[in-house]
Amino acid sequence: MLVCMLVLFCAATPCGALAGSRSHADFHTPSPGSAERMQVLDVMRAKVAELHGFDVVFVVKRMDITKGWAWVHTLPRSRDGRSRYEDFYALLHKSNGRWRIAEIPCTEPDNPECIDSPDYFRRLRQRFPAMPVFGK
Repeated sequence: MLVCMLVLFCAATPCGALAGSRSHADFHTPSPGSAERMQVLDVMRAKVAELHGFDVVFVVKRMDITKGWAWVHTLPRSRDGRSRYEDFYALLHKSNGRWRIAEIPCTEPDNPECIDSPDYFRRLRQRFPAMPVFGK
């Protein structure tokens, strides 16, 4: 009974609904210090600097990469470690050998257009039909 309830709960969440339909073997997380990881994080770091003027380092919570697409969830910090900023998510796409940010999701609570909306990932897939199935 508990297992059944857990399965129903996971299927009702954005993460569970999408993660259940993909194979973890299809995705990889580049090792810390690897060229691929640094390329992805450098693109994200440049975007944070452009938008907010902060020079940050990232604590990576999640980095799933497959078929030229990446879903990344990070915790940005100041270089000296004294300042911490809001979680930073990004969907990236690699084209012509370069990673580019395809979308930065809104993270405002209770906003139906933002990442916590049950329909967010479905709408994201509509905007980027070639994107593999990612979940929050």
